[in-house]
Amino acid sequence: MTRSPPPSFLAVLGGERRDPPPVWLMRQAGRYLPEYRALRARAPSFIDFCLNPEMAAEVTLQPIRRFGFDAAIIFADILLIPLALGRRVDFVAGEGPQLDPLTMDEVAALDLSQVERILAPVGESLRLTRAGLPDTTALIGFAGSPWTVATYMIEGGGSKDRWNARRLAWAEPERFDALMDILATATARYLVMQAQAGAQALKLFDSWAEGLPEPLFERVIIRPTRAIIDAVRAAGVNAPIIGFPRGAGLMYPRYARETGVDAIALDHSIDPAWADAALPPGLPVQGLLDPAVLRAGGAMMDAEIDRIIKGLQGRPHVFNLGHGINPDVPVAHVERMLARIRGGA
Repeated sequence: MTRSPPPSFLAVLGGERRDPPPVWLMRQAGRYLPEYRALRARAPSFIDFCLNPEMAAEVTLQPIRRFGFDAAIIFADILLIPLALGRRVDFVAGEGPQLDPLTMDEVAALDLSQVERILAPVGESLRLTRAGLPDTTALIGFAGSPWTVATYMIEGGGSKDRWNARRLAWAEPERFDALMDILATATARYLVMQAQAGAQALKLFDSWAEGLPEPLFERVIIRPTRAIIDAVRAAGVNAPIIGFPRGAGLMYPRYARETGVDAIALDHSIDPAWADAALPPGLPVQGLLDPAVLRAGGAMMDAEIDRIIKGLQGRPHVFNLGHGINPDVPVAHVERMLARIRGGA
C-alpha cells in the first residue's frame, strides 16, 4: 500500500524546502475569530476552557476550517504546568494571569506526582483534534519553557523586566536551578504525553528569553531546554521539536546548536538574511513577520511577506509570525496574508 506523503509542515521540519512555504500562526485559535469568542463565552473560566477537551478541540479546529492552515496547534496555555504542580493559577479578565508568588523556600514542595493526571484533558483534546483534522494538516503540541514559566510563578503574573526571577537566579543559584530541574521534568512528561496523544510536532515557548546575559542564558534557557529534549527523546518520542527563545538576539545560533531543537522560531526583530547566514545550515526556521504589520495589512504587509520569504529561500521555512496574533487583527488581513504567501496575490 502506498503511504501518503507527510503534511507539508512536517516535511519542512524534516529538512525539505517547500514553495510556497507551509504556514500557521501563533495564537491562531483566539480572540480575533468571532467563533472563538462565541465559544469562550460558554466557559466558566479560562482554565476550565483549556481543560475542556471538547471545547479545546473545537477551538483548535476553527482556524483550520476557516483558513486551511498547514498546522493546528492545540489550544491550551503555558501556565497549566504550575497548576499541575499544585500552584494557584487564575486568569483575570483585563489583567491576565495571577499566581501566588513562589518563594525559593517553596520549591522543594512542588509536587510532580500529579502532572500527567491533571493535564490528561490536554491529551484528550489532542485525540479529538487529530480525529477532526484532514491528513494534510499537522498537529502541534506545546509547553512553556522552564524560565518563562518560572518568571510567572515567581512574579505572580506577567512582569515587564522579570526582576525578581532574575535576582533570585543570581542570589540563590542552587535553589533556582532546582526549580529549573523540576519544571524541566514536568515539561518533558507533559510533552511526552502530548506526543502519545497524537501531537506530530512539539514546540517550546520561551517567551521571556530576551535581556539575559550569556551566563544566565546558558543556565536558565539552554540547559533546561537541552534537559527537556533529552528526556523526551529518552522516552522514545521522535516528533520534531521547535524552540522559540523570543528575544534571544545574538544567542539564537547558540541556542540552535546546543539545545537539540529540530527547528527554531524567530521573533520579528531578526533579519531573515542574518538568520540564514548565522544559523546552522539546513535548520528549519519559522516566524519573523511582525504581528503589527499583519494588523496594518495592505501593501506594507505584502512587502514584508515577500522580504521574509526571499531572505529564507535557501533553507527549510515555515511561515509564521514573530509572536502571537493580536486580538484586533481583521480576518480579512489573515486572508490576504495567506493569498500572498500561497499565490503571490
